[in-house]
Parts: sequence; C-alpha cells; structure tokens
Amino acid sequence: MTATLPPGTRTGGPRGWPLLGNLPAFARDPLAFFESLRDDYGDWVPWSLGPRRGILLSRPEHTGELLGAVESTFKPMELGWALHQLLGNGVVVSTGDDWRRKRALVQPAVRPRQVASYAATMVECADALAGSWREGARIDVHQEMARLTQRIAVRTLFGSDAAGREAPISAAMATAQRELGAEFRGLTLFLPSWVRTPGRRRMREAVAVLDEEIEYVIREHEAASSAGAERDDLLGRLLAARDEHGGPLSRKEVRDESITLYIGGHETTSTTLTWAWQLLSGAPEARARLTQELDRVLGGRLPTHEDYARLPWTRQVVKEALRIYPPVWLISAVAAQGASIGGRAVPAGTAVWTSPWSMHRDERWFPDPEAFRPERWDADAPRRAPDHAWFPFGGGPRACLGARFALVEAVLVLAVLGQRFHLDSGTERAGVFPGLTLQPRTPVPATLVAA
Repeated sequence: MTATLPPGTRTGGPRGWPLLGNLPAFARDPLAFFESLRDDYGDWVPWSLGPRRGILLSRPEHTGELLGAVESTFKPMELGWALHQLLGNGVVVSTGDDWRRKRALVQPAVRPRQVASYAATMVECADALAGSWREGARIDVHQEMARLTQRIAVRTLFGSDAAGREAPISAAMATAQRELGAEFRGLTLFLPSWVRTPGRRRMREAVAVLDEEIEYVIREHEAASSAGAERDDLLGRLLAARDEHGGPLSRKEVRDESITLYIGGHETTSTTLTWAWQLLSGAPEARARLTQELDRVLGGRLPTHEDYARLPWTRQVVKEALRIYPPVWLISAVAAQGASIGGRAVPAGTAVWTSPWSMHRDERWFPDPEAFRPERWDADAPRRAPDHAWFPFGGGPRACLGARFALVEAVLVLAVLGQRFHLDSGTERAGVFPGLTLQPRTPVPATLVAA
C-alpha cells in the first residue's frame, strides 16, 4: 500500500553502507528498490547511489517541477562512461548553449509533418513482415519487433535498408544495453574513464560496430547526393541543418544525433510493441476491442498517417503499455544554486531522481496499477490521472524529441499486424531488464493465430 503523504513531506530514507550508500540494494533490483523507497518512506526520500547523495520524488507535481526546471535550476546528470560512449555529446546529454543549438537543429527533422512523411515506410515494412508470417508458426515477439523497427529506423533515418546488416547491429545494441545496465548498477559507474574493464571492452567493441554502420550510411548518403539524388530522410535533414550563424552539424555531431534518433526510433518502439503484444495476449477483451476498431476504421485496408487519429483504442493500448513498461525507467538531474521543489530548497549538487516505472505503478494515480486497462485513457473515463503521473518520454524542455515518431510507429504497426494476426504468448509476462531501455529479460515466444 502506497503511503499517502502531504505534498513535499520529507521522511527518513534507507540506511546505507559506508561509501556504497544504497548501491547494493539498488543494484539487486533497481525497479523494486524505487518502489520500496516510495512505499516505505514517502514522496521525498533521501538516498545515495555510492557517494552521490540524492532524493527520489514520487509526486506528479514535483516531477513536473523537476522536468520543467531542467536547463534552469537543474542540470542533466552525468550517468557514466558507457552512456557517453554510446550517445557521445548528442542532444540528450549535452547542456546549456550547446544543447539549445543542437535541439534547434534536430527538432525540425521530427516535427509532426515530417513524421507523417515516414508513415508510409512504417506501414510498408510492417506489411512485409506480416506477409512473411504463417498461421501456427512460433516466433520470438521481441526479436521480430526489433527486426521490424530496425528496418523502419534505418530506412527513415538513413534512406537505405538494413538488409544483410541486421544481425551485427542488433548484437551490438544488445551488448550496449547489457553493459549500460551493468555499469549503472555497479561500482564501475564511479571508475575514472581511463580504467579498463571487460565490460568496457565489450562496450567499446559494440559502439565500434554502430559507428561503422553509421559511417557507412553517411558515405552512402553523400555519394547519392553527389550524384544528384535527393533523399528525403532524417540523415539528409541533419546534414542540411544550419544554425543561426549558418554553421552545420559536424560529422561527429551527425553521428551522435543519428545514434540518438536510431535508439528512439528502434529500441524504444520495439520494446513498447513487444510489451503491447504480450499484454494484449493476456487480455482477450482488450484484444477483441482492438480487432473491432481495426475492422470498423480500416475495413481490411492498410492504415495511413491520417488513421492515427481515427484509432483511439489502438492509441490507448500503446499508452497503457507505456504506462506499465515505460522504456525510460529513470530520469535524473542535479540541482544548481537556487534550486527548489515544492517550495523546498534543494542543496546545490544534490541528485534528484524520478522514476516513470515507480510513478506509473502508484495506485494513487492508477488504481490496480499492475492491471492492463487501456480504458483508463478513454476520453470519458471517470477518473483521470494527474498531470505528470504519466511521463514515458520525460517532459519539459528536454522531453524526448522522437516521442511523436515512436507513438505513430507503434500505433501503425499494431494496426497492420493486428488486422491479420493474434500473437498468442499466453498470460504470463516476461521479466524485465533495466538497461538503457526497459527490455524483456528473456525471449517472448508466441504462436501466430489468424485474426
């Protein structure tokens, strides 16, 4: 039972070990750890990740304040060597004027009008996958969704196809996920960058594969442009972008933003779709309502971008999957001078954390939080969650730039595949692994059943 406390109430936090703080408990199961902080200590809980002192916030209004104040009285937190290796100094991790410049250059590439132009590619790739499936076959849902969203990401981002290169890219991303999760939950988070460990070696090798792939498609893109071919893709827009002084993104910056957009368009959506299919498998009434909506709106035809707005139940399925299994499970920032939350001063240098996983599973905001209920999001639902209780893409000025892309992609893929197949994976849910995104811990086998 979640404790009900007045906003801003401070309670005692968990006792920690010398030097390690609460790292051992966090490392064992970070998701359960945050839920226990919320349930056992309240809405404003002091704790420590190793020597780093921090506070966990568990009220929506406090989370809203934090997200809105990043880049003013709070600053993004440095989350380790491995994340820096993967993302470089892209828009997700850059700060200050550098962040503002990059955001201004990247944002036009993922505005709603541009996302609409990618919808046909999303549908085409999903339809091709459905055409390769056969009734009664057994598939690994996560693997299939990863291959699909990878192909969509490569085609929309780079204007090419991933055919023949899926395996090394997927293996590299899987390694990066594991090593990010391991570093964040272990002592290597605090080691200097020059220290070499087996995990860091594996991370370097994985990033080298991704760098090689991105360099390949950049050269391919440049060759096509030199030959006079126009390519309407995200990479082309990044290469053509100019800041207020007429300056372009450097090649390293293009690499960093490409990786960021690739992860947003591939990793985030593949896991969201995997969880959505598994949740639907255990909820026959919700699945039947999905079938009815797809039959009524689409009548057997393929969806278009315009259908995104005409499929409210499909959107609610995605939204509820994002509530139960938010891809980004932890958000943090560091207090600067003059920072405050809920009218309470936060000392400069304090790490402030908020967890979509914990907030989304708080019964105060979402009754029976473990239950999959897309009807929570009905327009006429009698009880609506407060603002900032649902924030799978963050919020405020640093909200995920690819959120619209991910939502449109997930809805259109569900619509294409859901018209033709049920993915029967039973009622038991897979365990979760908190890496860069919230991944299934094991394969998710399912039987394809004709819809």
